[in-house]
Amino acid sequence: MSSLAAAFAHSARQHPDKIALFWADATHTFGDFSRGASAGMRDLQERWGIRPGDRVGVLLKNRPEFVTVLVSILAAGAVVVPINHFLKPPEIAYLAGDSGLKLLITEPDLLETVREATLTTPIPSVLSLEDWARPDSNTALLDPETCQTDPGRLALLVYTSGTTGHPKGAMLTHTNLLANVESCRQVLQVVEFDRFVLMLPMFHSFMLTVCILLPLLVGGSIVLIKSVHPPKAMLDEMITHQGTVLPAMAAIFRLLSQLPPQLNLPLRLCISGAGPLPGEILKSFEKRHPKVPLIEGYGLTEASPVVAVNPPGGRCIAGSIGPAIPGVEISIRDETGIELPDQSTGELWVRGANVMQGYWNDPVKTAATLEQGWLRTGDLGHRRPDGYFVITDRAKDMLKPNGINVYPREIEEVIQQFAGVKECAVVGEPDERRGERPVAFLALDPGAPYSERALLDWLKQNLADFKLPRRAIVLPALPRNATGKILKTELRKLLKEGA
Repeated sequence: MSSLAAAFAHSARQHPDKIALFWADATHTFGDFSRGASAGMRDLQERWGIRPGDRVGVLLKNRPEFVTVLVSILAAGAVVVPINHFLKPPEIAYLAGDSGLKLLITEPDLLETVREATLTTPIPSVLSLEDWARPDSNTALLDPETCQTDPGRLALLVYTSGTTGHPKGAMLTHTNLLANVESCRQVLQVVEFDRFVLMLPMFHSFMLTVCILLPLLVGGSIVLIKSVHPPKAMLDEMITHQGTVLPAMAAIFRLLSQLPPQLNLPLRLCISGAGPLPGEILKSFEKRHPKVPLIEGYGLTEASPVVAVNPPGGRCIAGSIGPAIPGVEISIRDETGIELPDQSTGELWVRGANVMQGYWNDPVKTAATLEQGWLRTGDLGHRRPDGYFVITDRAKDMLKPNGINVYPREIEEVIQQFAGVKECAVVGEPDERRGERPVAFLALDPGAPYSERALLDWLKQNLADFKLPRRAIVLPALPRNATGKILKTELRKLLKEGA
C-alpha cells in the first residue's frame, strides 16, 4: 500500500468485525474505526476545507477517538501534527505557529488551554470532539483507493522534546512509517493475534508506530490502558484483555518485577524503550518473570522511530540495544565522520527508509543532522564484534573531568545497584580544578534507609576515582517528561540554582 490510511483501510476490510481496541469495558472494531474515519475524512474535506498537505494538529489525551482522528487526517491526505497534551499554552502556540496549523482537533477538557494558546498565535480553526463527525448507518467502510497518495508525502510532523532550544519538527513520510512498521513486524514476529498494551502517551512516536500503526496494519489489537494509576487497575486491564506485547519504559518493568507470586502476566514479549533499561531492573524482571522476554530497543523520532532491538528469538544481551532492525544500518563514526572499528566509542549514524526527510522549516539543523543519506543521532556508543550495539550516552551528556571522557550511564548503572535506590541520574557540574565533576540525583524506595556517606563509600569500591560523583542529592522523584524520560536539563537547572 502506498499510504498509511490505505493500509489501514485494507486491514479493516479483511476483518471488519474483529476488535481493534479494548478500552476498559468498551470495545471498538476495525469496522467502527474504518467507518468513523470515513465520516471524519469527508467532514475534514467538506466542512473544514482540509486539502492534501495541510497540517492538522491533534491535541488529545489517550482515548479511542485518537485512532479515528489519526486515520481520518491521513485519509484526507493531510499531515498529522501530534501535540503533547502536557504542554503549556505558550508551548502549544509555538508548535501551532511553526507548523502552520490549518485546524486543531482537541477535546473539551483542553479547550481552555487552546484558547490561551490562541491569544498569541491565532489558529484558523479549532474542532472539539463534541463536534466531531459521527458515522451513520449508511456510512461505508473506508475505501483503500480513495486513501492512496504519493508515499513520499508527509504523513506526520512530530516535534522532538526540545531539550536544547525550541522543539524541532521531524518530517516523517508514509514511506518512512510504513518501512518502520514492516521492519518491526518482522523482528518482533508480530501476528494478527497479538494485543499491544498501550499505556504511554499516544502522541509519542514510540507509541504511534509500535502501539498504534503496527497492530492496526497487521490486523492485531490494542489494549488501551485507561490509567496507570493505581497500578492494580492497569494490571487488571492488561490481564483481563490478555495483552501479549508490552512496549513501555524501564519504570513500568521495575513495577512488574515486584508483583506478588500469584500474579502471572499474559504477555509473550516486553520491549523497553524511551530511555535506557538499567541492568538491575532487567535482572529483577527476569527473575520474577522467567518466561517473558524483556528486550531493550533503541530509537529516535527522526527514525520513525525504531532503529535497533534485541531480537526476541535470538540472543538478548543485557546492556545492549541489539542489532539494527531489518532494512536499517548503523555506523559508529568519529567527530569527522570516519567509521570506527568495533569496540570504539563514537556517534551512531543511521541509514534506512525510516529516516526522516528533515526538520520542518529548518534547513540549517537538517543539514547538520542529515549527511549523505545518514542520520546523525547525537548518541554515543560502540558496536560489539557480534553485531550488537551498546549505547553509552548522549553526546551532550558526556562528562569530561580532567579531560577524560566519562559516560553518566556507566555511573548510573552502579548507583542503581545500591540498596534502596529507586532511580538515579548523573549530570556534570563545573569544577575549577577538574573542569567538571559528576553529581548524582536519586530517588529512594519508600521507607528505605539511606546515608550519602555510605553510598559514596560504596561507589569508591566500584568506580575509578575520576568517575566518582562529588555528591548525591536525594529528590522525592526525578523530573520526567510525558513519556517518562528523565529530564537532565531540569537537574542541571537545579544545580545552577544552588541545589
